Amino acid sequence: MISLFYPFPLNGKRPRDYGIKIGILETGPNNTITDVKGVKVGHYTLIKGDNIRTGVTAILPHAGNIFQEKVPAAIYAANGFGKLTGYTQVEELGNIETPIILTNTLSVPIAADALIDYIFSFEENKDVRSVNPVVGETNDGFLNDIRGRHIKKEHTLEAIKNASPGPVAEGCVGAGTGTVCLGFKGGIGTASRVIPQSLGGYTVGVLVQTNFGGILEIAGVPVGVELNEYYLKKELNPPPKTPDGSCMMVVMTDAPLDARNLKRLAKRAILGMAKTGGIMASGSGDYVIAVSTNESLRIPHKSPPLLEMKVLHNDAMTPLFLAVNEAVEEAILNSLFTAVTMEGVGGRRIEALPIDRVMEIFKKFRQR
Repeated sequence: MISLFYPFPLNGKRPRDYGIKIGILETGPNNTITDVKGVKVGHYTLIKGDNIRTGVTAILPHAGNIFQEKVPAAIYAANGFGKLTGYTQVEELGNIETPIILTNTLSVPIAADALIDYIFSFEENKDVRSVNPVVGETNDGFLNDIRGRHIKKEHTLEAIKNASPGPVAEGCVGAGTGTVCLGFKGGIGTASRVIPQSLGGYTVGVLVQTNFGGILEIAGVPVGVELNEYYLKKELNPPPKTPDGSCMMVVMTDAPLDARNLKRLAKRAILGMAKTGGIMASGSGDYVIAVSTNESLRIPHKSPPLLEMKVLHNDAMTPLFLAVNEAVEEAILNSLFTAVTMEGVGGRRIEALPIDRVMEIFKKFRQR
C-alpha cells in the first residue's frame, strides 16, 4: 500500500476516539466506505526525498469486471474548478464502467491511461474500443513537486491491485498524501451511515480527498477561529491562508437508486462539507461522484433493449440525504484527525490539526 520509505507516522485516531460523535445515525461496522457491500479501496502512496508527496487512491464499486457490469452513477459539480475526467459520459448515460481513481491534478491523464490498460486487461473486454475512465483530483502542489509528474501508470494499477474491503487507511496516504485542508494537513477520510431497517436499512459510505479552505468547525464548535487559523484572517486581523483547493467526494450506497436520485444524493453531500467550514472558494474544484452498488441495478455491457429495474421512490430519499450529509462531515474530520504534520517541496511545512488543543476548545465550549 505504501511505496518506498514512509518517514511520517500514521495517526489512527479519529474524532469518535476522542468522544466527538457526528450526527444521529448509526455507522457501519468500520465506519468506512467499504461498509457498503462489495466496495473496495486501495492506495498507492509516493513519498521520496524532500519534494515528492503524492499518490493514488482507487475505489471499486464491486470486485467484478466493471466495464461488463456497469453501475448507476451521477456526478455533481458543486464548483467546477477541476479536472474530473469522464464527467460528461456519466452525465449522459448515468453509469460508470471503470474504478474511480483519485490523484493529483497533473496526474489525471496518466491515471486515465492506466484505467484503460486495466479495462483492456480483462479477456472479455478484448473487443472494447471505447472506455470512459473516471479520474478526480486535487492539487497537492504546496507540498509536492507536482510539475515533476511523478505518478506513473504502474502506480495507479498498483492502487487498484491493493484495493480490499474492510478498514481503510486515512490521513496522509494515497491521493491525500500531500493535501492541505482548512489550514491544516488534510488527506483521505472515510465514514459510513446505516439508515434504520424500517426505512430500508441501506448503507451510505463516503470517501473524501480533502484539499480545501474555509473556517474549520467541528460539531458546531468554531475550532478554526479559536486556533487563529482561518480564511480572511489577514483582513480581519493579520497572515492569510488561501481558501482555494478542492474536495473530491465519492459516495457509494447499496440503496437501489437510478442516476437521477444519485444526482440528488450527490448534491446533499455538499451540506456535509459546509458543516466543516468549507466555503467552495472560486479556485476550489468540489465534486461528488455517487454510485449505487445494488446488484439488481447492474447494467450489462451487452443488454437487451428493455431493462427492468426497481428503484427507490423519491419520497424514500430523505433518510439517505441525512446519511450522506453526516458521512461526508465525519469523513472530512477523519481526514484531519488522522493526518500528521508534513514537510515537502521547498521546505514548506503544514502542521497537523493540534488535537490536544482542539479537545481543550471542546471542553471550554461544553462548559458554557
